[in-house]
Amino acid sequence: MNPTSIVDPITMLLVFVVVLAMVLMRRHAQNKLQQKDPSIPDAWTVDRLDRLERSLRHDITEANRGSRQELQQSLQGFQQSQVEQLTQLQRQLSDTLNQQLLAMSEQNARRMSEMRTTLDEQLQQLQTSNAAKLEDMRKTVDEKLQSTLEARLNESFKQVAERLEQVHHGLGQMQSLAQGVGDLQRVLINVKTRGIFGEVQLERLLDQVLTQEQYQRQVMIKPASTQRVDFAIRLPGRGEGEVIWLPIDAKFPREDHERLIDAQERADVQAIEAAGKALEQRLKTQAKSIAESYLEPPHTTDFAILFLPTESLYAEALRRPGLMEGLQRDHRVTLAGPTTLLAMLNSFQMGFRTLALEKKASEVWSVLGAVKTEFDRYGEWVGKVREQVQKAADTLDKADTRHNQIRRVLRRVEALPQDEVEQHLPADPST
Repeated sequence: MNPTSIVDPITMLLVFVVVLAMVLMRRHAQNKLQQKDPSIPDAWTVDRLDRLERSLRHDITEANRGSRQELQQSLQGFQQSQVEQLTQLQRQLSDTLNQQLLAMSEQNARRMSEMRTTLDEQLQQLQTSNAAKLEDMRKTVDEKLQSTLEARLNESFKQVAERLEQVHHGLGQMQSLAQGVGDLQRVLINVKTRGIFGEVQLERLLDQVLTQEQYQRQVMIKPASTQRVDFAIRLPGRGEGEVIWLPIDAKFPREDHERLIDAQERADVQAIEAAGKALEQRLKTQAKSIAESYLEPPHTTDFAILFLPTESLYAEALRRPGLMEGLQRDHRVTLAGPTTLLAMLNSFQMGFRTLALEKKASEVWSVLGAVKTEFDRYGEWVGKVREQVQKAADTLDKADTRHNQIRRVLRRVEALPQDEVEQHLPADPST
């Protein structure tokens, strides 16, 4: 605490006490003067009191100054004493703390050394135990891993062998497929073999629906021409044994079709239009050639069929506006794809069956007449058999009546035992 902060309140207290004493003394003196001589004027009393007050103030000031100096000196001495005591106390505390810290440090060092030794021993034991356990675990894991690895490797090798076998089989199939694709590509590239491809497709459909007698291959259907149509269906003529041929020719304009597909994939409108017109012109040219080469009524029908071996090509032909109708109107040639031709052949087959039934109708009636005649004769035979059976029944009735009469006559005769009967009437050896 600051010494001046202690002196100021004390000084003020002393001043207050002195002033209070002066006031009390002044009142006391005034009372005495009034009691002695009430006629003394107040001014004199006031002056006297003022001088007394100034004297008291001076004395109080001097006393206050002296007391303040003494108080300051005592406070300084007290402060100096306190500082020395605090310094000594601080020194003692510092020495004590240093000694305690030194003792604690030595004790902690000793305990740390003991703990380090204990921890080293425990860690050594733990390491030894862990090493032993890890060795056991390693052996167990090695054994399991070895067995598992062998099983997995065997299974993996087995799967790899199976996959390799499948891959080898697939490669063989791919080679066969590649060879087939190559053969098909060669067929489609070569003009002659391309025609053979169309003929093979056509023959497969004909053989699927019709019999060998109902169509023929490479037929010269025009009497004055040596040109042969790919296939012709044998239709019955008006007279007995007459034949009318329906020519079917297979065409495959592959280049025009591929150019059209390529233009469609590129979305080239001009190229699509040009390729479509080229395909249309090619089909018109081929239809005209078929009409000129193979149509000659009454030896042939008044129309021919132009077979397109793929559905996509047939669809492109149908997509061309007016192409189908124009070919039928101008050249009497009908376009047909695989599905369309199959439907037409099924219709022809139904017609063939109807004609066969009509031709066999007279034979059926003749057979029915013969059956009727034989049935009448069978009725006569049944009547004769009935008469014979009736006669046999009458004879049996007469025999039964005679048997009953003989039995009534012999009723009075005693029956003999069986052994005696065998003596008198020996058994028939045949029975």
